[in-house]
Amino acid sequence: MSKSDKELKSESKQALMERNDSRALAFIRGSSAKSSEEKSVQQDRLWLSPKAALSHCVSSRSVSALSSLAFLLFLLTASPAGFADEPARRKFTKMQVSNEYFSEGAGYGDFNQDKIIDVVCGPHWYAGPDYKQKYRVYDGKSFSNDKGYSDNFFSFGHDINADGWTDVVTLGFPGRPAHWFENPKGKGGNWPKHVALPGVDNESPAFADLTGDGRPEIICSYQGRLGYGEFDPDDPTARWNFHAISDRGPWAPFTHGLGLGDVNGDGRMDLLTALGWLEQPASLEGDPIWEPHVFRFCPGGTQMFAYDVDGDGDNDVITSLQAHAYGLSWFEHVKGDNGEITFEPHPIMGSKPEENPFGIVFSQLHAMSLYDMDGDGLKDIITGKCYWAHNGHDPGARDSAVLYFFKLERNKDGAHFIPQQIDDNSGVGRQVSIDDLNGDGRPDIVVANKKGVFAFLNRMTSH
Repeated sequence: MSKSDKELKSESKQALMERNDSRALAFIRGSSAKSSEEKSVQQDRLWLSPKAALSHCVSSRSVSALSSLAFLLFLLTASPAGFADEPARRKFTKMQVSNEYFSEGAGYGDFNQDKIIDVVCGPHWYAGPDYKQKYRVYDGKSFSNDKGYSDNFFSFGHDINADGWTDVVTLGFPGRPAHWFENPKGKGGNWPKHVALPGVDNESPAFADLTGDGRPEIICSYQGRLGYGEFDPDDPTARWNFHAISDRGPWAPFTHGLGLGDVNGDGRMDLLTALGWLEQPASLEGDPIWEPHVFRFCPGGTQMFAYDVDGDGDNDVITSLQAHAYGLSWFEHVKGDNGEITFEPHPIMGSKPEENPFGIVFSQLHAMSLYDMDGDGLKDIITGKCYWAHNGHDPGARDSAVLYFFKLERNKDGAHFIPQQIDDNSGVGRQVSIDDLNGDGRPDIVVANKKGVFAFLNRMTSH
């Protein structure tokens, strides 16, 4: 009996997943020859153990089964408010700051000290509140929006030299240097440029306080090791110091999936990767290696977060599954047989409409943020389609460039994420920035990609 087209398609997808897993594991093993001593150290660290990685891999079959169960639970137990499409609760005002492609990300800050938040994207900052006036940070250009890539992927605002003026931190194309541009305090022309790090690897680096010292660091990998780059507040123009926290591993410029959060509840931020998490030690004196805990969350998604999704007192993990394909899940923090921390997957969205209780599916979740968007005290997921991420070669690349927030709700049956569409003609790039842009007390959204630069003003009423 010949197989149906549907069966053949299903088998083809499974074969693709298996092939991707094989490639990932080959990458984990490392393509270059290593000495037996190096291999022994790496196997002891578990990061490069294919068997360990496979034992934690979430199979497509288990994802499908869990999705079906979630669907039934939603139909039977979700409150009417959860299903209601209430415009007042999910209203956003869209502002197209620019229709040019400068960067895969945009940030914010008060760059002219007028107490109004501005937007920064690549070589320019745009003065709030209407963002119509553009000012130069450095000499840059726009890029074609249908091929190639920008030389700028992330933009952040922060006062690096503590002079009271917000500076700009930029992370370039993966593997390229990071710079910070010193605010000239209202003077025109290019801002003084300083090298922060000579290279930033990973497609989801962060600029956040990992160490707990009150200052943000560039969290990334460099020369095959995970770590963070910090500036010296006493000498801010000097090159930043990169602190490696892992042994050498499969961490390369185009590795996907990275984040931070307190996984074990000890009050210290840990580092999250697609292959597990690294536990921050009690002291960072002497640059110790952080203890790795292996759990294969996904082949490689985007920004990752540790957050108590189900309200049981411990932090779970949230991540997209493949930045250039499909999947969004949260992983419940549970205890293993020996009391160790492990995780149980809960799919939020898969590769087919039937894998989400509301029939929502989109691909290329290459940027994500976690923030309480509606004032109910629970953090929501903000993400969308990374428009033209691989220039039309990814699954679902020609679908609408949507932007969503997934509203977290809890009931007696557990935690659920309810999708709320914000827009269908913008999407995300590699960075989603959240801040109160207009001072109304509500968190707003800033994104940039090959469609341009966008700000979405939150008009939702608080609970």
